[in-house]
Amino acid sequence: MTPKELSADILVVGGGLGGVAAALGALRNGRSVIMSEEYDWLGGQLTSQAVPPDEHSWVEQFGITRSYRQLRNGIRQYYRDHYPLTAESRAWGDLNPGAGFVSRLCAEPRVGVAVVNAMLMPYIGGGRLTLLQPYRPLGADVEGDTVRSITLRHRDTGAEIIATAAYIIDATELGDLLPMTGTEYVTGFESRAETGEPSAPDVAQPDNVQAVSICFAIDHVDGDQTIDKPDNYDFWRQYQPSFWGGPLLGFKAPHPRTLEVTERSFTPNPDDDPLLVDADQRRNPGDGNLWTFRRIAARRNFVPGAYGSDICLVNWPMIDYMEGSIIDVSEADKARHITAAAELSYSVFYWLQTEAPRVDGGTGFPGLRLRGDVTGTDHGLAMAPYIRESRRIRAVTTIVEQDVSMTIHCNPLSRQYRDSTGIGMYRIDLHPSTGGDNYVDVESAPFEIPLGALLPQRVRNLLPAGKNIGTTHITNGCYRLHPVEWNIGEVAGLLAAHCLNNGLTPHQVQENQAQLTDFQTRLHGEGIEIRWPDIRGY
Repeated sequence: MTPKELSADILVVGGGLGGVAAALGALRNGRSVIMSEEYDWLGGQLTSQAVPPDEHSWVEQFGITRSYRQLRNGIRQYYRDHYPLTAESRAWGDLNPGAGFVSRLCAEPRVGVAVVNAMLMPYIGGGRLTLLQPYRPLGADVEGDTVRSITLRHRDTGAEIIATAAYIIDATELGDLLPMTGTEYVTGFESRAETGEPSAPDVAQPDNVQAVSICFAIDHVDGDQTIDKPDNYDFWRQYQPSFWGGPLLGFKAPHPRTLEVTERSFTPNPDDDPLLVDADQRRNPGDGNLWTFRRIAARRNFVPGAYGSDICLVNWPMIDYMEGSIIDVSEADKARHITAAAELSYSVFYWLQTEAPRVDGGTGFPGLRLRGDVTGTDHGLAMAPYIRESRRIRAVTTIVEQDVSMTIHCNPLSRQYRDSTGIGMYRIDLHPSTGGDNYVDVESAPFEIPLGALLPQRVRNLLPAGKNIGTTHITNGCYRLHPVEWNIGEVAGLLAAHCLNNGLTPHQVQENQAQLTDFQTRLHGEGIEIRWPDIRGY
């Protein structure tokens, strides 16, 4: 069958947070967009991966883009419009539906999907956004330093589409377009000789990447909900990383910041008051009780009887899959690792139901129930694996540990860039890795997103829109979170539109101060902060 051909000004491959933001930025500036996504839900780590947003402590006041705030406000408004909230929760200005400690906005993934779709709907109706789901990138047509088109294949039917555009934005979770287009990139851990980073190894480790996790949602109800024993349960039950301090399937694990072995608690439905939850990572990481850590529905936020149980999102240390990378391996090996990661998640759930220690001295919580309806699947787990680390472009500017680490430069802010296009904040948070590393968790300062980190050194019209920017293995640890990914994607979409509207190339914008200033002014008008606030009288 001859592939169908489509064209637009800008092609966005990947419909995660970065891809959605890229599409919105380009569409707001008058450009036509094709966006593809391989899963049934748009929104990536917020929705199909089911991870509540990891955000900085000032997110309610500043430090995010205007459109990301619209997303957050839209999620809260969706609950007010459609859910049976109590009067107190409805009046809660900073409503946290799940009252989880990891974020001030813990919510069910489907609500995020609904709000993302609503943000895009006017452009679909207006004919300027063509949404292709579920499609995966298959190959690329490249001429010199320019990507001409991307071939997309339907996940289920195998039907193919050739999508042509002036600018191609790689918003895939693993930077899939980089090898397809011949764009130079790096994977895994760079060497200290290359980056000068104190936390880097002496020799590069390209296959050493952060663990992937397949999350799942659970509640706790009456009756025995115990699933069949997973086939590989015995393997995972005895699995013990050398630095863990006990079996992986247990409540003991290294503390990310101190690496001391600590024991967390697990108390389903503690009946706490959600309005008293203070989700501020500066004060408390919040992972002491795993139930409330990433809770996405607190039943006391809703009228009595609406929710029989809280809903808890399991993204805990014990589901981190460290047995192999899914980057630059065969499709068979990639599928094998993802299947094994799912088996680990099922094994963790079965262990919780049957063997987990309880405070009353007993073992197991047979009333725990998988909520695949919450994550949109029949198999009970999240729709997509949670990806922490991607291929990364060899960029005009590479952000290194020395630029952001408080331990190194001891300043209240990270390095300032002349070409800043956004801001973000999170600790350098590296989970255990496929190379056998323990956590690397380093205090970082509020940082900027340099435009040079979004520009490949050679390729002219391919832009990254997520974890594939010019970070290192280490600095990816703080640039990979929800609001930063959105900011990166939004800037990529705005940059592509700006270049088309003004007859420029992205590299010209970055290199020429007058052009850069003009683009940064455009970003200001779009509600994108490029410097952290400097509060003083005027």
